[in-house]
Amino acid sequence: MRQSFPDREGMSELAMLAVPTVAELEELKRAVAIMTPREKDAVSSLSDTQVQRIAEDAKSDPGNFAIFVNGYILHGRNK
Repeated sequence: MRQSFPDREGMSELAMLAVPTVAELEELKRAVAIMTPREKDAVSSLSDTQVQRIAEDAKSDPGNFAIFVNGYILHGRNK
């Protein structure tokens, strides 16, 4: 998917989840819900291992959650 809409800014990752399926949205909600306040406040400093652990603990797709986190960070940088 990302290769179909590449760009240099990484915004294609954010576009992947612009319209998530119902199941993807529920997975993302579960993952965000179990994040600690510290993780939420410092999301840009989460390691790949931490992102993967959160996804696994929430029984969410780790790839989609990583894309969501990256997109969230990119969106925040563009404000």
